[in-house]
Amino acid sequence: MAHSFIELTPKKRLRTGRSVWSDTPHPQLATHALKESLTCDIAIVGAGISGAFMAQSLSRHYDRVVVLDRRAPATGSTHASTAMLQFEIDTPLTALADQIGHPSAARAWRRSYKSTQELMRRIRNERIACGLSERSALYLAGDELGGRGMEKEARARNRAGLACEFLSARELRARYGIDRTGAILSDGAAVADPVALARGLLRKAKGQGARIFAPCDVTDVMATRHGVMLAAGGHFVEAKAVVFCTGYEVMKNLPDRVMKITSSWAAATAPGADYPTWLDQTLVWEAAKPYLYMRTGAGGRLIVGGEDADLDSPSYRAGTLEMKARRLAQKTRRLLPGLKPKWSHVWAGAFGESSDGLPIIDAVPDMPGCFAVMGFGGNGTIYAMIAAQLMPGLLKGKKPADSDPFRFR
Repeated sequence: MAHSFIELTPKKRLRTGRSVWSDTPHPQLATHALKESLTCDIAIVGAGISGAFMAQSLSRHYDRVVVLDRRAPATGSTHASTAMLQFEIDTPLTALADQIGHPSAARAWRRSYKSTQELMRRIRNERIACGLSERSALYLAGDELGGRGMEKEARARNRAGLACEFLSARELRARYGIDRTGAILSDGAAVADPVALARGLLRKAKGQGARIFAPCDVTDVMATRHGVMLAAGGHFVEAKAVVFCTGYEVMKNLPDRVMKITSSWAAATAPGADYPTWLDQTLVWEAAKPYLYMRTGAGGRLIVGGEDADLDSPSYRAGTLEMKARRLAQKTRRLLPGLKPKWSHVWAGAFGESSDGLPIIDAVPDMPGCFAVMGFGGNGTIYAMIAAQLMPGLLKGKKPADSDPFRFR
């Protein structure tokens, strides 16, 4: 009997410091220990934001869905997220078109927009209490894309059916007091509490019959044309199909799509911070590498992130927290003169990037019944939503609309 066997990636230290969500009260989510071997229709490995969206979606299609995670739900990279929910892909539409062709690039961007709006509708329809708040997004010119490039990008987005407004340097200064050569303003973004969102989705999945086992460390997988066997803590889970939502703990032996794990830092003020009132309606990020981004949170908290480094080292992340916090404060003051942020929380986490800024949502080659979801990029929560929308079709062997840009290449 032909089969494929791999060893899953070892456990990583995904974050350091203390994020805002670590000190935000969240309702408990009951989980179970895996005390015996079992069979199921679908097994989902990972109970972070990707696994949560997947569980909530697939438990509406299948009777026996199980979720397995070596940690408690939403305590890995999800705890380090700043949860800026925006359709804008890290790679500009004009640059992505150069890489994969304009039709595919436009389709990827439009899918991201539609999924962002569906994500917000789903949160409201399911009444998930996660601090969802709609925002506009202000994309500032930087060393990766100047004023002229911004104007060209705005035209490309509008031609693709994605409404946005180009702001000249003068308009940008007049509206926001920011000194850059241009910017793009778009609607349709939001912010949320990522831990509350992930746990809320998992709670809905449980209500639909899904079972969550955590901590439950899946160490090995055997894939055959008759099903998939997972080894976990001395027991086995036999599934018709498995969806791996393991985030930055990437499975071994996957096709190389020029993926890399890096590091990112973030900081937040205490509630009641002093900042321009328009920030409560607007996300800010820039066309730079690394780019600075900012949002506000509940009670008037300013959250700033960036300072990404091309290095996946927990010790480096921990050792540079203070230095990175100072740099984030300096960049914030430089962008918005007069601001003097005092951080109450500083944290860092692993961060994933792909060569084109797009996620991978696809069947794993040479592993029957196995699927991978890797939402690498700045809008990983939106990619998790896209994966949840595409996976029911992929599991049935179909080719869902807009799935091509997200395949292994």
